Amino acid sequence: MDKPTVWIKPGIVSIFGTSFDAASHSHQAIQLVWPSLESLCTVNGNEIAQPIIINSKIPHQLKMTQGWILLIEPKSDLGESLIHMLNKQDYMPFNFPFISRCDPEDVPNSLNTVLAPLFSYLNLPIPFLFKNNSTVIDKRIKQIIRQLDKCLEGDCIKPKTWRAAKVASQLCLSESRFLHLFSQELGVSWRPYLLWRRMMCAVQAILNNTSATHAAHSAGFSDSAHLSRTFKNTFGMTIRQALTLFKR
Repeated sequence: MDKPTVWIKPGIVSIFGTSFDAASHSHQAIQLVWPSLESLCTVNGNEIAQPIIINSKIPHQLKMTQGWILLIEPKSDLGESLIHMLNKQDYMPFNFPFISRCDPEDVPNSLNTVLAPLFSYLNLPIPFLFKNNSTVIDKRIKQIIRQLDKCLEGDCIKPKTWRAAKVASQLCLSESRFLHLFSQELGVSWRPYLLWRRMMCAVQAILNNTSATHAAHSAGFSDSAHLSRTFKNTFGMTIRQALTLFKR
């Protein structure tokens, strides 16, 4: 059986794929693109044919024959390092040769071997690749982030458990205060952030050989079509297209 070459951990998604062709899209993650072959990324109308770091919420379109994509949450150790590097720029191209692809049979060691030179070039600590801690300060919001992280380790908690009013009550906050505090801490509103996490949980379930329908329901989507539409709006391709690209 083919093995997926995408690894989802709290605060970071690491992907090796081929034949990327994503329509214009934007998302909350900072994106690092490291192509091994021809690549063309369009940002702000500029066509860039080299490795690139794209800031959070910046619309972009990507065509890449083969290579790596890292999606990093801004409010994380690695995210804040990249934000500092970007220095308020929408994107930052850079030159760095491609080394080799990752071996899914030995993910941690292979990721370290393949991505360490890139991280070293960018002055990024390689441990952040495996443990990219949240940098949220407020203890109440950190508690929610830790609970959401647990969804990636096992069964996703359906979104009815995550309604703003119920979460606020759990934290002894009013709903309006919770929503304001969350946006202040994360730089993104509660609902789109939760939607992002639900998509990651659904993708993780599919990678674990769960059917798309069951994965969608477990993550709170009405059906697999709802999941795919949401995924396409976020990443510029359907989840079926994406999973095809992530197979070796």
